[in-house]
Amino acid sequence: MSQIKIATLGLAAAVAVSSALVAAPAFAAGEVKPPKSVHFSFEGPFGTYDRGQLQRGYKVYEQVCAACHSMDLVAFRNLGDPGGPEFSPAEVRVLAAEFPREVVDGPDDLGDMFERPGKPSDYFPPPFPNQAAARASNSGAYPPDFSVIAKARPNGPAYIYSLLVGYEDPPAGMELRDGAYYNSYFPGGQIAMAPPLFDEMVEYTDGTPMTVEQYSKDLSAFLMWTAEPKLEERKRIGFQVMVFLVVLAGLLYFTKKKLWRDVDH
Repeated sequence: MSQIKIATLGLAAAVAVSSALVAAPAFAAGEVKPPKSVHFSFEGPFGTYDRGQLQRGYKVYEQVCAACHSMDLVAFRNLGDPGGPEFSPAEVRVLAAEFPREVVDGPDDLGDMFERPGKPSDYFPPPFPNQAAARASNSGAYPPDFSVIAKARPNGPAYIYSLLVGYEDPPAGMELRDGAYYNSYFPGGQIAMAPPLFDEMVEYTDGTPMTVEQYSKDLSAFLMWTAEPKLEERKRIGFQVMVFLVVLAGLLYFTKKKLWRDVDH
């Protein structure tokens, strides 16, 4: 066998081996799975929020996620805004008063802070007094605020859904850190948050299936609304602007034809 042929075969083998070394451990080194394909009613230029889904999503957040995750930019009154869950004023008052945590207010006449039930004008009270307390209660991990998380993550709603349903046993040979759980949709594959949802964990009264997949989808839609509460209004204005531009273009075209029809070009 000639030296040229041997060199060629050696180069091909080296390329094959190096390709395998690059491709095979990429996921183990922290490559994240792309989000699952999931359809939401608000997708597309004419998509709108599903009111029932937003109300169910709030219920999941309030009963499960609010124990660790704040929502500093959302007030209880927003739950009744047009284009959102659209709870009635009476329902908003009840939701604010029955929220799992009371609102810190004050100072009173003695200069002391005190706690009271929430009112529609209040913002959602945080689960922890400060970041240090949040980390101390979660093994050093800081639970992010949920107000705009659906816009802060690429493919936000689909990513949130995938993360919530993506807990599974780690692949063979992978050793998890203490207190970590395996989730292939999380960067690095190891997440400090335990699986938060289980079937029949939150009671739905409208006949919707009470499954992890449904909870995850409803919560993802709710978090999309908190991140972009004016989505429907923005799409409506955008459509009106497009119609206006089409009409204006037509008027300009016929005006040009009329003004310049007798001019020799």
